[in-house]
Amino acid sequence: MRKKLSASSLQLAVFLLPVVYYFLFAAFPAQAVCPVCTVAVGGGILLSHYFGVDDLVIGVWAGGLIISLGLWTATFIKKNYFKGQSWFLTGFLWLTTVIGLKQAGFIGHPTCKIHGHDKLLSGMVFGSIAFLIGFGLDLGLRKINKKNPGKVFFPYQKVILPLGFLILATVFATQLCRFGIKP
Repeated sequence: MRKKLSASSLQLAVFLLPVVYYFLFAAFPAQAVCPVCTVAVGGGILLSHYFGVDDLVIGVWAGGLIISLGLWTATFIKKNYFKGQSWFLTGFLWLTTVIGLKQAGFIGHPTCKIHGHDKLLSGMVFGSIAFLIGFGLDLGLRKINKKNPGKVFFPYQKVILPLGFLILATVFATQLCRFGIKP
């Protein structure tokens, strides 16, 4: 069985998450990944778990959130101490999140598996890959823009591409859950 969040802890988390982010990061300029989107996805994950959405689908959005949060957090470190520092930080954040979820009992439960793999962990891998494809596509499109090098082709491209790939991964995960693939 999965551990259920109590109503009071869910309400506290939903209230504190935006408040903490507002006070810590409100005055900063635009970052690599939209902080409002990051907070919104985090709140959505909490609510979806509360409403009983399958762990595979939750994992897709959690994986995207972790990558988004890692890249966003890496922009606060002004000095580069080594090449690939932001990716190292993102990978470290991903790994520590998985370890924390494992210790909390959300990952590794015997009844929460798909094809022998943990649903939440599998979803996190799918979501991370989907977000990275969208993020990489955005960077690639900015590089090939001949008219305005480094600029977007269409408004909100930076948001639409990663979000679009996360939605595609969600549809894929939903179809896996819908067809009742058993462990």
